[in-house]
Amino acid sequence: MQSLISLQQYANGKLIGPRIAAAPILEEVELALNRKLEVVLNFAGIEATQSFIDGLVGALILKRGPDVLDQLIFRSCSEDVKAIIQFVAADRCDQYLKFNTH
Repeated sequence: MQSLISLQQYANGKLIGPRIAAAPILEEVELALNRKLEVVLNFAGIEATQSFIDGLVGALILKRGPDVLDQLIFRSCSEDVKAIIQFVAADRCDQYLKFNTH
């Protein structure tokens, strides 16, 4: 089963930018993951900053580990958003592994 989260409702116009904007979405994602659901993050119609992506995706990786990415589906991402997600995910996975493999 899946939980669909439309990020457009959290955007200011066509942009979702500040890290703080990730907080309510992070809470919603965590609740869905705790119920063993896949989470679909729908970026249709919006762009997102690196700060926002790190506040959401980066925070999830640091808390739950890189395997959390297997439970996330990123839908309707622009090329810029895809690149930011890939950068943040790689950076936070490296950080997680560096501090959790002893």
